[in-house]
Amino acid sequence: MEKKKYYVSVQSGKIMENQGDAAYELEIVATEDEIDRLDELFEELENFDQATAVQTASALTIAYHHDETNDGYDYYLRQTYSLINELGTEETKRHIQKMNILS
Repeated sequence: MEKKKYYVSVQSGKIMENQGDAAYELEIVATEDEIDRLDELFEELENFDQATAVQTASALTIAYHHDETNDGYDYYLRQTYSLINELGTEETKRHIQKMNILS
């Protein structure tokens, strides 16, 4: 499959083909299958984010490190950045390494 450049915003969970479509943080070069994988990770992040919001709205007081919802969100966030790092341009890889999220 042919690889193309994409512009990714982890914050908004968006993957864009055109640089000017919206704000983005990172650039990757990926096949359609790889984009599908990244999109699935963004969906999982969104699911955990919504579950966390429901918990917060319910005023449940669970310590962050004992909360399975937060653990799930953290897991998928690391998986997301791992895949972006794998597909990223050199600048993207340097940025992710500076974030120290994968260690």
